[in-house]
Amino acid sequence: MSTPTTPSRILVLGAGSAMAQAYARRRAATGAAFLLVGQNAARLTAIADDLRAGGARAADIATLDLADLAGIEAGASELRRRLGEPDEVLIAYGGLGDQAASERDLGAARNALEVNFVSVALWILALLKDRPAAAPLTLITIGSVAGDRGRASNFVYGSAKGGLDRFLEGLAHAYAGTPVRVVTVKPGFVDTPMTDAITKGPLFASPDAVGADIVRAVEKGRRTVYTPWFWRPIMTIIRHLPWVVFKRLKI
Repeated sequence: MSTPTTPSRILVLGAGSAMAQAYARRRAATGAAFLLVGQNAARLTAIADDLRAGGARAADIATLDLADLAGIEAGASELRRRLGEPDEVLIAYGGLGDQAASERDLGAARNALEVNFVSVALWILALLKDRPAAAPLTLITIGSVAGDRGRASNFVYGSAKGGLDRFLEGLAHAYAGTPVRVVTVKPGFVDTPMTDAITKGPLFASPDAVGADIVRAVEKGRRTVYTPWFWRPIMTIIRHLPWVVFKRLKI
């Protein structure tokens, strides 16, 4: 199944994400209409202007705290009312957090888990609730290679992304054979504001490269995409390392 050739209605949760912007610019060229959701109204307005200049037939904004669990169901209903049933949903928000802080502070750990897993899963369920069975939907969620195996350096964030991965896998199974497609994106290191504190190296990718990979995955009907491509063999090796070897690695 390929991306619709007619203009789509695209809902972007976490539209301030550099990866989300890179993807949206490519979809804007098809004449898509966007509803951009995030917390920074000025930033969202600038992104909307950019998308309209790039060919989007419409680009509106909505300011919401996406991690506010109590507001998700009502928020999803309002976004669907404003946009109509979306043809695509891109979920691109999250936070790397601080592993050391999460181990010391249960509030920080809870926040990392809720932002990166719990809230995302609830947004998906809310957006699917009472959706017409025949309505096509491509649901694109940005996860992380960090969810492929628990590692000492980021096991709180990694466990949230791992839980999200299992959730999306089960969701894809549940909706197999229906018009709902589930696409899980697993980036490695990406040069974004979230990774500003990390020394950049050869494994880092640009948001633009990630956006291009997401477009290809959607067009080719893939369920899971590692981006850049070399993270698939890297994580395959890491997942299959024997524990006696793995436990000695400082990763």
